[in-house]
Amino acid sequence: MKTKVPEPLDRVRSICESYDCAPSNLIAILQEIQGEEKYLSEAALTEVAEQLGLSPAKVYSVATFYENFSLEAKGKYIIKICTGTACHVRKSQPIYDAIREHLGLTGKKKTSADGLFTLETVACLGACGLAPVMTIDGEVHAKMTPDDALALIRDIQSKEAAAV
Repeated sequence: MKTKVPEPLDRVRSICESYDCAPSNLIAILQEIQGEEKYLSEAALTEVAEQLGLSPAKVYSVATFYENFSLEAKGKYIIKICTGTACHVRKSQPIYDAIREHLGLTGKKKTSADGLFTLETVACLGACGLAPVMTIDGEVHAKMTPDDALALIRDIQSKEAAAV
């Protein structure tokens, strides 16, 4: 008798099958899984390895090689602060620091305790003329200040609280 695979792994299996379980499609498979789950869990990586006939070490090495893959659960909203030269010169660091403090992030922690926000830095968002720039779920916010950034986050927090 076959045991029932937990639902998230059913989806992983379905994604692998949609790519014919071909090892050459590993990166595309990982991208699709992360697109749905916002990260790559250990269970998902193991299931991908099994479905594609690869070693878990091979799948893990690909997942950790590429910067865009995350092995940690991310928040509902992904905040990216540009740290490129133009943004850095125009004071993106105080924006990052203000958000980090507001969300109560310490050490290497990137995701708020409530699971709403993940704060990341990126080398360049390609909007140097609008510096300093941040994105929230891909939406660009230009010429930011720490106060502007916190206002955006507080607005999201208010909307989320009202939705509960």
